[in-house]
Amino acid sequence: MEKSSVFEIPTEEKMAVRKALVSWFSANQRVLPWRKTKDPYHIWVSEIMLQQTQVVTVISYYKRFLTQFPDIFHLAAADVQDVLKCWEGLGYYARARNLHIAARRLVAHEQGRVPSEWAHFRQLPGVGDYIAAAVLSIAFEKPHPMVDGNVKRVFSRLFEINTPVNRSASYKAFQAVAGVMLDRKAPGNFNQAVMELGALVCKPRNPKCEVCPVSNWCRAFANDRISKYPVRIKKTRVPEYRMTIGVIAKDRKFLIVQRPYEGMLGGLWEFPGGARHSGESASSACARNIEQTVGLAVTIDSRLTRIRHAYTHFKIIADVFLCRYNDGRVRRNGPIAHRWVLPKALSRYPFPGSHHKFIPSLLEMYET
Repeated sequence: MEKSSVFEIPTEEKMAVRKALVSWFSANQRVLPWRKTKDPYHIWVSEIMLQQTQVVTVISYYKRFLTQFPDIFHLAAADVQDVLKCWEGLGYYARARNLHIAARRLVAHEQGRVPSEWAHFRQLPGVGDYIAAAVLSIAFEKPHPMVDGNVKRVFSRLFEINTPVNRSASYKAFQAVAGVMLDRKAPGNFNQAVMELGALVCKPRNPKCEVCPVSNWCRAFANDRISKYPVRIKKTRVPEYRMTIGVIAKDRKFLIVQRPYEGMLGGLWEFPGGARHSGESASSACARNIEQTVGLAVTIDSRLTRIRHAYTHFKIIADVFLCRYNDGRVRRNGPIAHRWVLPKALSRYPFPGSHHKFIPSLLEMYET
């Protein structure tokens, strides 16, 4: 289907689809905590968390976050390390850092008011088109279409759109479709209805077309081509890297270092380590990485474990070693913090998800 043909959909059909979707959503929507409020701050928090994260995972984080930071003033007054600790395990930590910066900016310059205007809200850190459309349509009933993976899948099938959904340039095409279909009298409910339909009925595999409220207008269903949509470009293989991590012990304390706030996992703490070169043994790589990153000479005592962890665009296999401090003072590039901490103090610091795959074993060893 060509993009232009979306605009040729008869008005009666568009109205019928809108009505069917909103009615279905009213009767079938999941009971979720962020749907019980119109507070723009609470909705903002939920939408930030829901990016790249499943609903079932977000619920507990959302409740805990709002217990600790119930309004934008509490969030703005908080230390960023407390924010990251509360976010720990949810991933994509730039979301938390940007939300914290935005809260401080709004408290400092807008008396804590979440903007209801697109241009103003969109300029805040971490607020892209999707977040802006979500918060403004749901909290303020502003007519902005939301586009996520569920929305793309629903409209791909409904109109047999051949634009690949996983191509970055496709966003504008689907935004145009969503804008044409948007129910401007109830934009918040309509946006949520399309996403809910994608999550519960128009699923990637085994869609429940027999209970779909818009199957009467679905081109792919009528043409028995549901399995052909959405169209995707085949992804390249995700690269996998060999890494080492060193748990350095000194007087029963461990060395942990903080990652720069700019960049991946910014602001989190970790045990020092780095990449393993081709042909290099894991233990040699660990000692080399420790000397290069923190300037310490260590003895590798034993391997604690091997972990595997997947990020969005790559995977790692990391060997974790128990190391004994020999000599040197911690030396790092730039004003990045480090700490020598007792095992029981590790729980105070936010760590990447990869580290939580071996920290319990480490603690168990030192408690015995």
